[in-house]
Amino acid sequence: MDNRFDQELEARLVRYAAIDSQSDDDGVGAPSTAVQLDILRLLERELAEIGAQDVTLTDYGVVLATIPGTAPGPTVGLLAHVDTAPQFNASGVKPRVVRGYNGGEITFPDDPALVLSPAEYPYLAEKVGHDIITASGTTLLGADDKAGVAIIMTAARHLLAHPEIPHGPVRLAFTPDEEIGRGVTERLPKDLGADFAYTFDGGAVGEIEYESFSADAAEINITGVSIHPGLAKGKMVNAIHLAAKIIATLPQATMTPEVTDEREGFIHATEMVGGSSARKIKLILRDFERDGLAAKGALLQQVCAAVQAGEPRAAITCAIRPQYRNMRYWLEKDMTPVDLARDTARALGIEPVSVPIRGGTDGSRLTEMGVPTPNLFTGMQNIHGPLEWVSVQDMAQTTEFCLALLERAAQSGH
Repeated sequence: MDNRFDQELEARLVRYAAIDSQSDDDGVGAPSTAVQLDILRLLERELAEIGAQDVTLTDYGVVLATIPGTAPGPTVGLLAHVDTAPQFNASGVKPRVVRGYNGGEITFPDDPALVLSPAEYPYLAEKVGHDIITASGTTLLGADDKAGVAIIMTAARHLLAHPEIPHGPVRLAFTPDEEIGRGVTERLPKDLGADFAYTFDGGAVGEIEYESFSADAAEINITGVSIHPGLAKGKMVNAIHLAAKIIATLPQATMTPEVTDEREGFIHATEMVGGSSARKIKLILRDFERDGLAAKGALLQQVCAAVQAGEPRAAITCAIRPQYRNMRYWLEKDMTPVDLARDTARALGIEPVSVPIRGGTDGSRLTEMGVPTPNLFTGMQNIHGPLEWVSVQDMAQTTEFCLALLERAAQSGH
């Protein structure tokens, strides 16, 4: 199986994935972690080397660049994020390539008990003969979203090397901190300067997504009463017990990620820290509709208030902050970028599939802020864990799709 972009994509992803770039919700500044600057500065250098214009690393941690247009057309933005998810070990990633996948189970050198099986993951069974990139077993891979970075960089190099390809102006943006919902600042839409954009941050080939969760984050702080346990009767208020009561009171049987799918939302406790005197719980709230999200926030507040009422000597606060909103609210009013992507896919023999994202992208925020930005496939699978993988040939197919999409956008006149 041969493709003109296979070798470049493989080399780029292996190079990018080996660079530590995990984001941190408790980090301050932009980016939230200094390690993200390592890959951002690399991309800044690589963009200059391939001849991109206006290459800038902004003071809020985004690398921006321009590919000048060769034909009249809208200015199209292409985005991918450089950070990797905080949920699993992402330090010291050792990417490896399984060449000419034979259709069997894939094992991992650093964790012999770990198995990637086509019986459990049917999409893998479709990739016989492909070159499969995974990590070594003890880390995630980071194809989310370094596969998107590799695809955009490969497409950009090709466009700059072939000015005979007709396309309008293209703006590139590589963002930090997408995994913690901080990748898009208030300044990015203007600095990007695109009529519409696409994030390359999706999964299976053909996925063209224009609907995401709406999302809020919550933080509960519990202050108990601390005293020596030998003198505690009638005096101690244990913050750990109150935290457990809050978690136990929430509807775990119907409203957690483990028991929901499709269009069902959830309340998800992501972190709990502290001791018996003080405890902090972090949660995320997700729903596809504004009313459903608001109801989940109200429920969480009610549970905290009830536990507080049962123990007035404690202090319990619950703060909820918005993260992003369902991009569908804006895109359904003008489906131009979605229709362009679908038409391009069909012209290449790819059947477009649009299902709601049980998550969010930088495109969720950008769309809300006035830049319509659907999300497009890269091929990445099993993200945020040690079984993460991506097919080089899927990435190559996405690169061809990206180039065809930019041509079609220029031809459409939108």
